[in-house]
Amino acid sequence: MKPSVLIIYTGGTIGMVQRPGDGSLAPVNFDELSKDIPMLNEFGYLIDSISFNPVLDSSNITPDIWYELARTIEENYEKYDGFVVLHGTDTMAYTASALSFMVENLDKPVVFTGAQLPIGILRTDGKENLITAVEIAAAKINGQSKVPEVCIYFNSKLFRGNRTSKIDSQQFRAFDSRNYPELAKAGVEITYNLDLVNKTTNKGIFRVNYKFDTNVVILKLFPGIQPSVVDSIINIEGLRGIVLESYGSGNVPNSSWFTDLIEKAVKKGIVVFNISQCVGGRVQMGMYETSVNMQKLGVVSGNDMSTEASLTKLMFLLGQNLSIKEVKKYLGQNLKGEITL
Repeated sequence: MKPSVLIIYTGGTIGMVQRPGDGSLAPVNFDELSKDIPMLNEFGYLIDSISFNPVLDSSNITPDIWYELARTIEENYEKYDGFVVLHGTDTMAYTASALSFMVENLDKPVVFTGAQLPIGILRTDGKENLITAVEIAAAKINGQSKVPEVCIYFNSKLFRGNRTSKIDSQQFRAFDSRNYPELAKAGVEITYNLDLVNKTTNKGIFRVNYKFDTNVVILKLFPGIQPSVVDSIINIEGLRGIVLESYGSGNVPNSSWFTDLIEKAVKKGIVVFNISQCVGGRVQMGMYETSVNMQKLGVVSGNDMSTEASLTKLMFLLGQNLSIKEVKKYLGQNLKGEITL
């Protein structure tokens, strides 16, 4: 049977083509995708498409869109061998991370991609990104999908979705995964690093968990941050979690006011999750004196997780009706390949 791929267009730069006449950019008619990108026909795959209505700039993505996307995949899961999600680049890593936590028993690829230039522009990176993403979504070995994960493909590299961050708004190399190697690299051939891919161990029924709690914030430290700023954040009504972007390997000011405010947050039942501002490396609380107090207070180490994965994982766990102790335990565990322990 022909490999089958469903392309899901949520919006973003990639889905624009230059129309004849006035040369304006308009969204691709995904019902006639093969006309706009005829190279896709060369695969001989069964390729269908679904377009969100309305399509969204990725700056407007919310958890409700994550739910809609996950529901689209769930409703079509048995019909296709893989899925390609076209998404704006600005929040793509957040959506890919969130989806990785939402899905259970995934044994098919969900490949996110997009573009820095519209697909209708002559120098676009969108055509190569889309064509290769489709090939990866359809790729199998011994009847099983080669990469049964939520991934991001961009500029010749395939990354695990919850390990990826957007690093550049001007270059075609828009994404990187500093703390985990690429799952595949596209050159003359696509070379897969299959030893790095999450193995499909569960053969249960695919399903989606739609529960998130968005009562969280990101608190990024900077020299000169005022006690009043941190205090106002801790006192936000209904706040349940803080992603603390600390310095280096998890270091924070050792001023008594900062320690007292973090202690206040923990005593209020707010989960504090410590990650590094650095794009690479990891949090090692207790390595320096400036992080010892955080360890004593029960702040959770994010190890080498990205900001996007940390935030969505915290939102996901807080939505599962778990105790604070359980949330902290699972934050420190590797659930979907998002952390190296």
